[in-house]
Amino acid sequence: MLLNGVDPRAIALAAARLAAGELVALPTETVYGLGARADDDVAVAKIFAAKGRPADHPLIVHVLDAADAACFSTELPLLAKRLMAAFWPGPLTVIVPRAPAIAAAAAGGQNSIGLRCPAHPVARALLAAAREQGVLGVAAPSANRFGRVSPTQAQHVVSEFDADLLVLDGGECAVGIESSIVDCSRGGAVLLRPGVLTVAQIEAALGQTLQAPDAQAPRASGTLAAHYAPRATVRLYSAVDLAGRLTRPLPLGLAVYSRTVAAAQVGLRRQMPADALAAAQQLFAVLRELDAAGAQEIWIELPPLGNQWDGVRDRLTRAAAAFEA
Repeated sequence: MLLNGVDPRAIALAAARLAAGELVALPTETVYGLGARADDDVAVAKIFAAKGRPADHPLIVHVLDAADAACFSTELPLLAKRLMAAFWPGPLTVIVPRAPAIAAAAAGGQNSIGLRCPAHPVARALLAAAREQGVLGVAAPSANRFGRVSPTQAQHVVSEFDADLLVLDGGECAVGIESSIVDCSRGGAVLLRPGVLTVAQIEAALGQTLQAPDAQAPRASGTLAAHYAPRATVRLYSAVDLAGRLTRPLPLGLAVYSRTVAAAQVGLRRQMPADALAAAQQLFAVLRELDAAGAQEIWIELPPLGNQWDGVRDRLTRAAAAFEA
């Protein structure tokens, strides 16, 4: 059921479904999410079942503000508060100690939990309406089958799930890749998943440098080695290697950032923006477009160097890893 996300009646219906323990797909500025009330483990189990997602792979809980975030945590560490003040609402998730009596299923059984305050107006309207019905947070991973390409348009969600799923249409996602995830649950701060926020931006808000990831880090959404994969095989090449391979007609999709790579005889070709934020916004839609057009392989030029490209590079590396021997 696809509804206009700016219609107050659609928001009210979606909030009522969340309060009743049902699933709702909602837009955020990053990607569309498949949501259930985070304080109801039975409702959250429906997310895992619908996506085919392992129950120990934690979800991110979306909240309206820092006050609601505090309901899910034994404490909000100072470093988490600094990041929240700098980037909320926005594309940043903080992992903090979880309050023991809430959201165990959403946390994948861990005693830490990921919290995010989205900026998308439809998501915020839904969270506000749901809060009036006693829902303080919505667990919402990307609204796609587990391991596949995240949705950045409402129609992407409709194509993945049963027709009775309520999908709020909030237009195309402005950011286009998932949030940065910073673990603040163990004293320091560790970047577990890059997004569109750069390391420099995060460290400026923290007032200190990020620590290196380690084996004791909590599990986090979207950090499996193979993830974000279309049906087509994804292969990554440098601009030089790619140019050398494009010497004959090939039945594939091509996504390039360089302005010098020859187009060859590739019918399904997408020139990616040279700007990292614009490229991130288009990335998943391009993968879905090439997939839908019938590409058996998608050859992608590695994006330019620089920390601003870390989020795009991370998603491409994981998409390609799904097809490595």
